Amino acid sequence: QVQLVESGGGLVQAGGSLRLSCAASRRTFSSYAMGWFRQAPGKEREFVAAINWSGGTTLYADSVKGRFTISRDNAKTTVYLQMTSLKPEDTAVYYCAARVGIPSSKSPLYGDWGQGTQVTVSS
Repeated sequence: QVQLVESGGGLVQAGGSLRLSCAASRRTFSSYAMGWFRQAPGKEREFVAAINWSGGTTLYADSVKGRFTISRDNAKTTVYLQMTSLKPEDTAVYYCAARVGIPSSKSPLYGDWGQGTQVTVSS
């Protein structure tokens, strides 16, 4: 099991940028694939991005391709989500998640989740 703590959320104007961080507790962090998901009020949790253990493979939801970048630093046991050209529809609580194996867009495949960080994009 790995404990995850997200940070970096906040209020930003449309067109702005934010970088989310997710710090993991385990020293075996490098064996985990990591994902970012988000949940807006009244909506189901949706996939945003995922990355494999080395950072060599990434997945993105169509809605964020070209605007968001996922990356990781295994030495710091941290995964990042750089968000640019933010839109009001990106407003949500953002969660990071970990799983052993390959990255996936399916949230049930992730066994460990953080508490989330709020991102609000004003128009």
